[in-house]
This record gives sequence, structure tokens and C-alpha cells, in this order.
Amino acid sequence: MQNSQSQEEAAGPEAPEAAERAKYWVKTVGRGAEILEALATRGAGNGMSVTEVGQACGISKSAAFGILQTLRHYGLVADEGEGMHRRYRLGMTLARLGDRARSQVSLRDVARPVLLELSGATAMASRVAVLEDGHAVVIDQVDLVDGPRLDLRMGTRELPHCSGLGKALLAEMPEEEARALIARTGLPRRTSRTITDEDTLLTHLRDIRRSGYALDDEEDAEGIFCVGSVVRDHRGGTAGAISVTGLKLDQPSWRFQEIGRHVRGAAARISGALGYRAEG
Repeated sequence: MQNSQSQEEAAGPEAPEAAERAKYWVKTVGRGAEILEALATRGAGNGMSVTEVGQACGISKSAAFGILQTLRHYGLVADEGEGMHRRYRLGMTLARLGDRARSQVSLRDVARPVLLELSGATAMASRVAVLEDGHAVVIDQVDLVDGPRLDLRMGTRELPHCSGLGKALLAEMPEEEARALIARTGLPRRTSRTITDEDTLLTHLRDIRRSGYALDDEEDAEGIFCVGSVVRDHRGGTAGAISVTGLKLDQPSWRFQEIGRHVRGAAARISGALGYRAEG
């Protein structure tokens, strides 16, 4: 009994989850999903032969052919050509299902459980926002039960040049588009730390793109900092942004980097749930 318990502990906390997955795993369905993923890597007019599909998925040619024909029956795969020249590609049924799936997905609903985890990990209030009329508009938030309460309100419209949410969204725009938005909203000074020079801000936005998160270091309000990161949709476009907000209180610089990694990781998880797949 003791030996069994030791083995279970050595396996780690993920062992029960792996066992649960194995219990209900249907190998053929899994293979079908792998084939669809393999076909998705090809560009327009560049399908895959049965042999190539089998090699990509590590299965025999006959097994690949059987699964491809089944997927073809349901319109999930299409083919063209004959014999040795037959090539397979994704079927248009996937486009219909994709449209239905997107209509059933709400950024707020997808983000909510991730924001709860993010607030728990950072002990900070978290929010999700979308770009509307040049501003970051908060559509949901998670407040802390314990600790300092910040005046964060739903529907708040935040300026793009000085807030964590706004800068995360602004950084994803092409430079000319960002300049046009800045010209429209202006660069009003909110605190002594607000960036009010356009060229300085554009250089700062390039740094944000490299790091994957934006820091509002008392730029929108004295004593308050905010770290934001962009959320992507299934096409890789900007779906919105998330952030955490807290009191500055002489936070060390390494703490901002640590929080930035948390926020960036949470944004990546939400993006994945929205269908985004990073290249490479």
C-alpha cells in the first residue's frame, strides 16, 4: 500500500488527469484531429498526398486513407486529382463549423476564468477590455476580496497612450494607424510620468511589442501601476487586452517583469481559447 502511494506521489499531480484522459481517449478520433492539423499547415493549392499525411501523423498509408475517406464523407476534408496525383485539403464544412463556433464564443466568458486565476496568482485586480472609438473600454473585471480596493469601474474608457490596456492595444497597430489614432485622441498629460511626445511613445510601443506586455508606471494615475497584454483572435488579429492593476508602493523593477510574464501568459491562454495558434 505504501509502495503504491509512493508511486502515485512520484507520478505527480498531473497523473490522475492523464489517467482520466487515457480512459476516455478514442485513438481514431485523435488521429482524425491530427490529420486535420497536418492539412492546416499547407497553403492554398498545396494539398497533401496520402503518403505525406501518413508520414506527418506517424501512421500507415492504409490507416491514413481510411481516416481521410471518413473525414471526406462529412465534408471535413476535400480531395482533388486521381490516383498518385490525388491531394487532400481541409473541407469547407470546417468553415461553417468555425463560423458557428465563433458565434458561440464571448471574449468576456472565455476571459473570466483566466482573470480569476490571474488575480489569484498576482493578488491584483484584473480586467479585460476591447478597443472602441480609440479607447480601451473595460467589459469585465475581477476585484480582490481582500487587500486594497481600487476605483476600477466597468465600462471605463481608458486613453490609449497612458494606460496598460490602452498601450497594449495601441502597440498592435501598424505605426501609421497608431499615429492617426494618437492624432485623434491626443496625448494629454495625466501625471508627471505620462508620455506626451509622439516619437517617444512610438519607440515605447515597439518595446511593448518585443516584450509582449505594456506597463503603465503611474502614467495614468499617481501611485497606481497597470500591466496589460493583448489578446488575439483566431486570425491573429486583436480581440482585446487584459491587465492587472495595483498600488505602486516602491515595487522593484523585477516585480513588474514577473507580473508581465503572468499577464502575457494569461493573454496567451485566452488567445488559444479563441482559436489563435502562434506560428512556430
